[in-house]
Amino acid sequence: MELISENVIPGNHGKIFATNAENKEQLEHIKKLVLEVPGIQHVEIKHETYPREFIVYTTTLVSIIEIEKAVNRTGLNAIPKTTFVL
Repeated sequence: MELISENVIPGNHGKIFATNAENKEQLEHIKKLVLEVPGIQHVEIKHETYPREFIVYTTTLVSIIEIEKAVNRTGLNAIPKTTFVL
């Protein structure tokens, strides 16, 4: 399960991350930096949840650590939500 738990797998399901961002500007800054990571196709922000969440969709296998590093550049955190059993 390390492949799935440590990476974002390409496809239409994406990977959900929780963040301590509190406002729209912080969330948009996170989105901008995450989109700079190679292989990231789309970032969807979930404004209606608390803590705030965003979903990352990729075209290639992308390490969760790379996404966390991009978010950490803002002074905020991103924590991947656990995978579920199909």
